Amino acid sequence: MQLFKSPNFNFIGNRNKAFIFSGCLFLVTLVFLGIHKGPNPSIDFAGGTVVQLKFEKSIINDLSKIKSIINSLDFGKPEVKTIGNSADNEIQVTVKKKAEGTLVGDAIKNALTQQYAENAFELRREEKVGPKIGGELQRNAVLAILLSMLGIVIYIGIRFHLPFGIAAIVALFHDIVVTIGVFAVFNFEVSLPIIAAILTIIGYSLNDTIVVFDRIRENLGTMSAKKSFEDKLNASINQCLSRTIITSLTTLVVVMAILSFFYNSGDVIKYFAVALLTGVLVGTYSSVFIASPFLVLWNKKWQIK
Repeated sequence: MQLFKSPNFNFIGNRNKAFIFSGCLFLVTLVFLGIHKGPNPSIDFAGGTVVQLKFEKSIINDLSKIKSIINSLDFGKPEVKTIGNSADNEIQVTVKKKAEGTLVGDAIKNALTQQYAENAFELRREEKVGPKIGGELQRNAVLAILLSMLGIVIYIGIRFHLPFGIAAIVALFHDIVVTIGVFAVFNFEVSLPIIAAILTIIGYSLNDTIVVFDRIRENLGTMSAKKSFEDKLNASINQCLSRTIITSLTTLVVVMAILSFFYNSGDVIKYFAVALLTGVLVGTYSSVFIASPFLVLWNKKWQIK
C-alpha cells in the first residue's frame, strides 16, 4: 500500500530547520521544568497517601469545598479529582503527607464526615507510599530507561554500525525530553505508568528508525557512487515514507480512542495515552528529522562506509 508514488521530499535539506524546532522544544521543556521545579512526581515517587472515596450524592459542584476541607488539615496542597464517570460520584484524594499506619487517611475521612455530613461516603481504596520506597522507585525508573538505551546502542552497533546506534540514541533522547516537556508544560503527574509509556515510546520510535536505517544501509551499498551521501539518505527516507505514515496513523487511531474515552476522567490511563500520543508524533518526526540528519553530521567528520 503506497500513499505516495515516487516521493522526493528534501528532508535532509531541511535538517537545520528541524534542529532549530527541536531546540525550541528543548528550551520550552527546560523553562517549564524550572517553573515547576522539576517534573511533578506522583505518589509513586514522592511518597504520600491516596484515598479513594465513593459518595452517595453528586459531588461535581462540591469539589472545591472538599478540597478546602482537606487543605485545612495542613497535609500540604491536596489533589482532588474525580474517578470514572461523573455519575459514579467517586473522587481520589492525594496528599504528599507521610505518616505511620492509616493516620492520614483517617484524618481525611473524619474531616469529611464532620464538615461534609450531608453527603455520606464509603472508602474504596487507601494506599500509602513511604519516602524510601518512593526513592527506590525513582532510581529503578531511571535505571530502566538507561539500561534500555544501552541495550539499543549495543544492538544497533552490532546490527548496523556504531554511528547508527548513536544516532538512534540521540533521537530517542529527543523523544523522551519532548514527552517530559509536554508533562512539564501542563504540570501532569509523572507516575510509574508514565515510565511504562516512555519505555513503550522508546520501542515504537526505535522500530521506525531501524526500518529507515535498514533502507539507508541497503542504498549505501547499491546506489550509484555519483550520488552524494545526503541524496542516498533522502532517497531512503522517501522510500519508507508511506510505511512510516501508515504505521503512525494506525497507532494514533488506537491512542486517540483511549484518550477520548478517558479524557474527562482523572484515571492515570488518560495521562498514559497523552504520553503515547506525544511519543508517536515526536517519534515519527525524530526518525526522519533527527536520526537520519545526525548521520549526515557524523559522515562529514568521519566517513560512514
